[in-house]
Amino acid sequence: MPLETYLIYLAAVAVFFATPPDTSQLLIISNSIRHGMRRSLATIAGDLSANCIQMTAAAFGLAAIIATSATAFVWIKWIGVAYLAWIGLRLILSSERAEGAEAASSGRPGQLFRQGFFTSMANPFAVVFFGALFPQFIDPAAPIVPQLLILGVTYLVVDGLTLLLWGWLGLRTAAVLRRYSRGLVNKVCGGLMIAAAGLLASKDFQPQR
Repeated sequence: MPLETYLIYLAAVAVFFATPPDTSQLLIISNSIRHGMRRSLATIAGDLSANCIQMTAAAFGLAAIIATSATAFVWIKWIGVAYLAWIGLRLILSSERAEGAEAASSGRPGQLFRQGFFTSMANPFAVVFFGALFPQFIDPAAPIVPQLLILGVTYLVVDGLTLLLWGWLGLRTAAVLRRYSRGLVNKVCGGLMIAAAGLLASKDFQPQR
């Protein structure tokens, strides 16, 4: 892959992430507020693992199948919306007294990993996105697999760094919230999850015909 092509791709990915937070970013902000950055690394790992699966699906041509299957898309999308909304409502309705115990029980690395993984996997736009993005930067005359690896790893690095940045913002927010009231933490985090569910629900998708 020519250096010029790679730099254009890197710029395109950077611009893609230079936007207001989406579902996964809102999740990492919420988890870093409640559990700290160290534990929330499991959420980032879950998100990036889902991205790996989505990239593989795009590489094998499954993006076209998803793009033409409106029913499958709708089911995946609304299951993700319900999952995020359920987490958000639980947090908003939890009492201040139960906040510490609830945060400890929900802050296990495995659970945080699953949250990141399922939140990312619930967005089938990603497979279609990778299926549309990668071919723009691949030279068909050169070996395909090494190019896919370069494009995929670059995306994961930029995505991971972006999530770390949003997680740091969550840490700063947590310090402010706890300065006023610990009871605000769950309410704010629940609101972020409801917002993430709303973002996913608002995404319109027109299957190819």
